[in-house]
Amino acid sequence: MTDRQLQFLNNEWPAPKGVHALTTTRIGGASIGPYQSFNLGSHVGDRPNALRKNRALLRKVLQLPAPPVWLKQVHGVAVIDAAVAHVGTTADGAYTRRKGIVCAVLTADCLPIFLCNRAATEVAVLHAGWRGLAAGVVEAGIKKMQSPPAELFAWLGPAIGPNAFEVGDDVRTAFIQHDAAAARAFVPGVPGRWLADLYMLAGRRLRAAGVNSVQGGQYCTVTQTDLFFSFRRDGATGRMASLIWLE
Repeated sequence: MTDRQLQFLNNEWPAPKGVHALTTTRIGGASIGPYQSFNLGSHVGDRPNALRKNRALLRKVLQLPAPPVWLKQVHGVAVIDAAVAHVGTTADGAYTRRKGIVCAVLTADCLPIFLCNRAATEVAVLHAGWRGLAAGVVEAGIKKMQSPPAELFAWLGPAIGPNAFEVGDDVRTAFIQHDAAAARAFVPGVPGRWLADLYMLAGRRLRAAGVNSVQGGQYCTVTQTDLFFSFRRDGATGRMASLIWLE
């Protein structure tokens, strides 16, 4: 989807009518330098005026029913009700059962995980870096949903890919202590280092929690430089937004 020089990634999942979900790219917007050009993060050092223009453009182009509920993300497991939260609430996920409330997370290598139920009565989006994923942000998000896990759909948004995510023994240990079979998500690299498949790790967590429909996982924020911001690649950089709401 391209509109007014902005480009969005629409989720390819079997979500029912009435559920709207997408991730922004870096294309379009008013930011310059390392934040070029559609940065939506307020904490990265971008010019405040550029950020305001970008967020206003996001709402205008998408015709959002309300401003997104922007969170203060800390790589934790807190998932809040966006209908009663305020901008800047510390959390790494948001859910809602109320129509017209826009849940949002910001990423630039971490994994955005979208959730909705078959009846289109509740939605959520989670910010899952390796720390949050290992600590249980997926399980925390599913627990907030009223629907049984088997009634949920999940979509894995753009994140660092399995050929770019180099980690140490500590990361591998954090996952295999919880799930020994998670070892298959780690490919040996140089001595003491591993290439980790964040998508596979998230998929294992979702399915273990009872979510059978898991889609996505085909992007790499590090290597697809034209589409995505990447903190690991660039250091100082912008952030993409992943949004979900009920019509």
